[in-house]
Amino acid sequence: MRAAAIQLCSGSDHDSNLKRCSELLARAADKGCEFALLPENFSFMGKDESEKIAIAENPSDSQTLSFLSNQAEIHQMFIVGGTVALKGPEKNRIRNTSPVFSSTGELLALYDKIHLFDVDLGTEKHCESDSVTAGREPVNVKSGPWKIGLSICYDLRFPELYRSYSSSGCNLLTVPAAFTVPTGEAHWESLLRARAIENQAYVIAAGQCGTHPGNRKTWGHSMIVDPWGEVVTSLNNGEGVVSAELSLNKVNELRQALPALQHRRI
Repeated sequence: MRAAAIQLCSGSDHDSNLKRCSELLARAADKGCEFALLPENFSFMGKDESEKIAIAENPSDSQTLSFLSNQAEIHQMFIVGGTVALKGPEKNRIRNTSPVFSSTGELLALYDKIHLFDVDLGTEKHCESDSVTAGREPVNVKSGPWKIGLSICYDLRFPELYRSYSSSGCNLLTVPAAFTVPTGEAHWESLLRARAIENQAYVIAAGQCGTHPGNRKTWGHSMIVDPWGEVVTSLNNGEGVVSAELSLNKVNELRQALPALQHRRI
C-alpha cells in the first residue's frame, strides 16, 4: 500500500485550509497513494482555544467531515482526517477527534484524543483540558490486510496506548500532530521511531509546521517510519506530501524473525 503524510501550516480561515488540503490530497493521489493522513487541526488553527470552541461542528452535519468524505470518494483513497473539532456533551469543551473514511467515502471510525496536552514549558504554557473533553477508548480500524491504530499528538508519549494496538493485531499506527517546536525538536523523531520499533509496526506521522495565528509555532517534520525504526521518508519544513510504499510482508517477516511481541511477560 502506498501511503502519504500531508504537512500543513493551517490558519484561522477554514475554507482556505480545506482548499489547500484538497490540493495536497490530489497531489498524494497523483503519486498513487491509496492512504493519506492529515495533521491535527488541519481545518482550523486559531489564536486560542476559545476560537476552536466557537467553530466546533455537530458530527451529524459537519462541513469538515463532509469534505473528507467527498475527498476520499473522489480520490478513492482511505483517509485519516487528522483531527476535527466536534461538539460534545460538555458545553464549554469540544471533542478533538480523528475521523477515518474508507475509499468510498464511508465514515468508519471516530477516535477522541485520550491524553490532553497540559504542560508548562517555561516559554510556552498549554492546558488542553480547559477546552477539550478527553477520549476514553483506543480505536482501531481495518483497511484490507492493514489494521490501523489511531492516536493524536500528545498520545505519542504514552506507549501503553500503542501496545494495546499491537496486542490487538495492528500493523500500522497513525499520529496526526501539531507538536510545539521545543518538544518536537527534542523528542518527536525519537518517540515515533520508538513506537515503531517496540510495536514492530509502520508509523505515519503528519504534522503542522510553521507559524500560526497567535504566534504559535509547530515543528513539522512529517515522516513515515518502518517497523525496524528507520525513517523511510520525511519533510522537515513547509507544506507538502511525503509518501512511501508500505510492505505487509516486511512487518510479518520482522515479527517472525524477532518475535518480541510474543515474548512479553507484563
